[in-house]
Amino acid sequence: MTSPAVSPIASPEAAATMRAVIKARPERGVEFVSDYPEPHVAAGEVKIQVAAASICGTDRELYEYSPMAKGFNLRIPVVLGHECSGTVIEVGEGVDSLAVGDLVALESHVACWECYPCRTGNAHNCLNMQLLGLHLDGGFAERLVAPASACFKLPAGFPLEQAALLEPAGVAMHAIQRSGVEISGADVVISGGGPVGLLIAVIAKVMGAANVVVSEPNAYRRGLVEKFGATAVEPSEDLVAICGALSAAKSGFDVAFEASGVPAALPALLDAVRREATVVAVGIPGRAVELDVASYLIRKGLTFRGSFGRSLWGTWEKISYLVSSGKLDLSALITHRLPLSDLDSAIDLLSQESCKVLLVPGLPDRLDAPSREDA
Repeated sequence: MTSPAVSPIASPEAAATMRAVIKARPERGVEFVSDYPEPHVAAGEVKIQVAAASICGTDRELYEYSPMAKGFNLRIPVVLGHECSGTVIEVGEGVDSLAVGDLVALESHVACWECYPCRTGNAHNCLNMQLLGLHLDGGFAERLVAPASACFKLPAGFPLEQAALLEPAGVAMHAIQRSGVEISGADVVISGGGPVGLLIAVIAKVMGAANVVVSEPNAYRRGLVEKFGATAVEPSEDLVAICGALSAAKSGFDVAFEASGVPAALPALLDAVRREATVVAVGIPGRAVELDVASYLIRKGLTFRGSFGRSLWGTWEKISYLVSSGKLDLSALITHRLPLSDLDSAIDLLSQESCKVLLVPGLPDRLDAPSREDA
């Protein structure tokens, strides 16, 4: 449950404290504290005044302490929150890429920059990766300290609420980049209309896709898909026939994105694309998924790729340009803004009629917000 509590790890030496949401114990729930020790800046680090932090499905898994959450081997206690933005207020020794007053968004995959993937352009898949809000204190707090190498410097005046959505929008952009498909004029089909699937659809439309079809069971999410100009269908509808009709002589779509993590959604995607098309998996399934290699990879000639995180820093440059140029308005995806003290409500909203939910440290705390007792 979320409850005002005294941080169990506060130290007498702490010169100052701050408000934060922490995962204090390996069990369901979190704690909202008002006396979390102020983080100190070491060499190579910066301190950031958090403007906004977005909630995602991983945060819900951490809240529930699900098997997926346990699989992350998170550090406990830890301040949660990995989709965030803010203003640099202190710079550590040796940092020359950032200055006090700079606006930044945080990359949640904190790379070592020394291993083979890091040295060869794949730092998003670092062998020694630490995750913000899981292994390092994250953005559900008034302030956070992070390596300067994990900060993406934003243009002056960049809207910080939208900046908090660059991390999830980057997941969508990276999936598109990983496909290798020229999206302009392409036919795109997506399974899952949650935030990442919706963002893939929105970005594909911005990039000039001819047709974008999203399969999504939730009526509210289908409405969002339609609002952004894509075609929404229910899983019970014949996705293969719909894509076949829209693609005419191609007999299928050019590229598919599996963004739901639901294993049962994959077969329809494989049948909805044309021969020699590309399928990208970005949603994380809860179990192993079977694939008919002979039918799909060999005879149909499909290219199957996975996508994880964001390319550093190519994805960030592309997605931030789309926002700063006005081509992409991420604020249209924000449906709720809540104070740090109200994470319970934020988690509940993920299962209701919502899209992106923000925790905004600048909002007054709702200390009377209802607590949710452990099940």
